[in-house]
Amino acid sequence: LARAQAGQSVLLIAPTGAGKTLAGFLPSLTDLAGRPRRKPEQARRGIHTLYISPLKALAVDIERNLGKPVEEIGLPVTIETRTGDTPAHKRQRQKLAPPDILLTTPEQLALLIAAPDARRFFEDLHYVVLDELHSLVTSKRGHLLSLGLARLRSFVPGLQTIGLSATVAEPDELRRWLVSQNPPGGLAELIVVTGGAKPEISILDSEERVPWAGHSARYATPEIYSEIKRHKTTLLFVNTRSQAELLFQELWRVNEDTLPIALHHGSLDVAQRRRVEKAMGENALRAIVATSTLDLGIDWGDVDLVVHVGAPKGASRLAQRIGRANHRMDEPSKAILIPANRFEVLECRAALDANYLGAQDTPPLVNGGLDVLAQHVLGCACGAPFLADTLFEEVRTAAPYTSLDRPTFDRVVDFVATGGYALKNYERYARIRLNKDGLWRVSNPR
Repeated sequence: LARAQAGQSVLLIAPTGAGKTLAGFLPSLTDLAGRPRRKPEQARRGIHTLYISPLKALAVDIERNLGKPVEEIGLPVTIETRTGDTPAHKRQRQKLAPPDILLTTPEQLALLIAAPDARRFFEDLHYVVLDELHSLVTSKRGHLLSLGLARLRSFVPGLQTIGLSATVAEPDELRRWLVSQNPPGGLAELIVVTGGAKPEISILDSEERVPWAGHSARYATPEIYSEIKRHKTTLLFVNTRSQAELLFQELWRVNEDTLPIALHHGSLDVAQRRRVEKAMGENALRAIVATSTLDLGIDWGDVDLVVHVGAPKGASRLAQRIGRANHRMDEPSKAILIPANRFEVLECRAALDANYLGAQDTPPLVNGGLDVLAQHVLGCACGAPFLADTLFEEVRTAAPYTSLDRPTFDRVVDFVATGGYALKNYERYARIRLNKDGLWRVSNPR
């Protein structure tokens, strides 16, 4: 709180269940609490705090967990989500009457900054809170988000960022990512919270024969069901949607007690996903089969067992998923790994050993993708005409693009303008045009 109030950007690293998400909102809530109430004749204020989540379900969960204490304290603060699941009429209303705190995703941020009124929409922005930062920065979603932050800084030069992350091998990379790299080498302030109970992880010792091939783990269904009956709430992770469907069907086949068992993945209808999340929040389910849609940050206190069906494909991913069980800092997470075939026995053992040693296998940060940059260039043109020189300098303030040279940038702009070598003879692929005033504009505003 002290560092944020001093105008500094901060990276907070803490173990699962330490309360880092609510801590990340503390500077924002303190600032909003001290703000004078808006009089009826005064114009509406814009967004004060932007929260970026890698998962839509996490944004919804934060709205629930943050909204309750704000309501109990009596703060006059509005909190809303804006994701791909948000109805069009609500998104339109948010443009006219922005909430104080907007919870969204990297993709929605890219759309917001591509709107013609983006500068006005973000003119009152003070803080950007980036949750589960370690899971974002290594992907192209992270590259797009870094460009979005650079754009926001051009709107609001004093913008502060607060990054929230699990333990990472190279925190300085995240510190550099959080702040403008103009001048190069800038770092956010670092706060590290240590401690937390060691997780209890085991590999299922099945009485059945583990098959040589396959990914369904059907052989272990009776034992999985027995574990569900022995625990309050069990969260079962799989690696693909098809695996989730198969496991869900197998569990209901043996569900003689008709226990409430649900399914959650990205292909389900949004209403179905929200019903499942609501039921979990009310502790009305005994088990839920899920993909990566639920493996980050979500706080369901009654989950006391995580079952991972199939190899976790990495120590960091395993640590993230097992942290959903006993989501409290002083209680050990309990997890069971179930290899789907004999080769996955080796993978599970390697992941378990790496977790015991505290090894981190998060991919290193790489230079920003040019395809992502092309998308950003087009988005900027949709928002407002731009000068190539100005946009180039802005892009280079984003950490993944500090080494971008001008000839490469110009080729990207030319690609957006012409469609590249293969499509430059087709007029409909010319997305932007250079006008006589030196500004790049969209070819067709519609």
